[in-house]
Order: sequence, then structure tokens, then C-alpha cells
Amino acid sequence: MTTDRETAEEPTALDVRPAAGHIGAEIGGVDLAGPLDDATVAAIRAAVLRWKVVFFRGQELDHAAHVAFARRFGEPVVLGRRGGASPADVPEVETTADRLELGGRFGMEHEEWLRRRRHTLLRGWHCDHGARVDPPAATVLRAETVPPYGGDTTWANLAAAYAGLSEPVRRFVDGLRAEHRLGVGYQARTGDDAYLRHLLDHQVASVHPLVRIHPETGERILYVNGYYVEQIAGLSRPESRAVLDMLLEQAVRPEYTVRFRWEPGSVAFWDNRATIHLAPADTTRLDAPRIMHRVMLAGDVPVGVDGSPSEPLVGTAPGRW
Repeated sequence: MTTDRETAEEPTALDVRPAAGHIGAEIGGVDLAGPLDDATVAAIRAAVLRWKVVFFRGQELDHAAHVAFARRFGEPVVLGRRGGASPADVPEVETTADRLELGGRFGMEHEEWLRRRRHTLLRGWHCDHGARVDPPAATVLRAETVPPYGGDTTWANLAAAYAGLSEPVRRFVDGLRAEHRLGVGYQARTGDDAYLRHLLDHQVASVHPLVRIHPETGERILYVNGYYVEQIAGLSRPESRAVLDMLLEQAVRPEYTVRFRWEPGSVAFWDNRATIHLAPADTTRLDAPRIMHRVMLAGDVPVGVDGSPSEPLVGTAPGRW
């Protein structure tokens, strides 16, 4: 972790302005498209580890520069499949407008698909690709075109959420593990549902520790989300549901969150190991485009408090995308 004194002595002084009490900071004084010296990269990394998500504004990045920036912090993921909106010649970049195609592939408008996936207040909160045995370590998301209002993203700090639990509850959850599965909670259509068949044919599931140890900071992370978590191992379904609801409500308490208003040229860089985020659900009513591009960095297999790693169940293996 970089101290204030060390930061002041960096060749490139970054302007790091916290955005909320527990999570989020805006960073000024840096051009992400330009050459970054090692000290600047180290300072940005330290800010990400400290604040979990950092924001840059007014950046002029094309796809190649986006990938080059992300590569200074890890190995970009190359997805096996992307949608038609993603750039065909830059395999590391995924355009989030691809998500608008998903419902259509299975006979649904996007709004219906979203409603069936997010039918509770907590269901939309997620980390990227959390059903994998090795979810991405970080995500770099940049805005190309955004609506004049709306379309905000919110992040929650899972280290702060864990620390905020009472000691008896921390001791209880430290030894638990939970199943994370793609498509959990999807509310199927009556009769034949092509998307449900797709989910059943392309299952991805892993068992992760409910509390993971952050590989760089050593923090204990309350590793829950509403999008992928299916069941706490060893608990009955009613017990599991009650505990998960309590933990999710803890994770997304307003004091542990930050909400970001996007502008064209904005970039968000977050630690996918220590946060969950909520994508906006208001864009379908805005009648304005929202074009975002993301690069994800390859992650490691989570390790629990007892030193035991996550285990793959189906459709996932470390390093295989």
C-alpha cells in the first residue's frame, strides 16, 4: 500500500479524491492513453486496492489503448464468445451493448429478459463472471456514449461489509462455502423457454468460500452476490436463504456503496475480487444509447479463511475461457 508521503514523491503526482466513505475515488492528473511510468501504474494499483473502484474522466481511449492500459495491471481475458456489437479485431474488448442481443436470441425483448433475471431488489448485484472458479481479478470499463441522464452504476465494498458484521456472525461465516451458478433465480416463461434450455445446456458453477482472503491486501472479503449465489453448503434451503439475504443486505448497505454518473470518456477500474456492482436498470426507458466497452483481467482461484481454494463443479476450469 502506497503511503501519502510515498505518493507525494512519485514522478507523476496523481490527484486521488475519495468519492464516498468506504469505496470509490476519482483520479485526475493522468492521461490513460499516454505512456505510464511504473510509479504511476503502482499509484493507480494502490488506489484500486484502497478504494476498490477508481474513476477517470475525460479520457480519449480507443480499443487498442484501452487494452494497453489494462495490460499494465494484468493479463486481459479473451472471451470465447462475444456479441455483434463487440469489435471483431480486438478480442479483449467486450461491448456491453451485446447484452441487448441476449433476449432477442431467445425470443424476448431485452426488458423482459432483464425483468426475469432481476425480479428482486438484490438479484442484480454481482461480480463479473462469479460462477467461474477463477473470476476476473479486475474490470476496466469505459464509456463511449451515455444518456443525458440515468444509466449510473453502483459498487459495494465487500471488505467493509465483512468488517461491519458482528464478531459472532464473522466467526460463523468464516467457515462456510456457497455454490455460485450461472442463471440462478431466472424466472422461466410459461411453456417452452429457449433461454432456460440454453442455461441448462451451458451450465457454469463453482463452490467458493463465503469469506475469501484477498490475495494482495490480505483482507477478508464477504464473497456474496445476488446474481450467482445458489446455496450455502451444509445449510438447509430455508436456512441458506435467510443467511444469504442477511449477508446481501449487509453487503449493499448504502454506507458501503458508491454511485457513479457516467460521461463520454469516463473510465471505471474496479477490483472484481472485493466488490459487487449493480448495472443500471433505467436505460430502457431513456430512449438514448449507452455504449460501454470493458476489458477484464484474468483472476486467481479464491481461497478461504482456512486456506482451501474454490472448487469447479461444471463448465469452468482455471485459465480456460
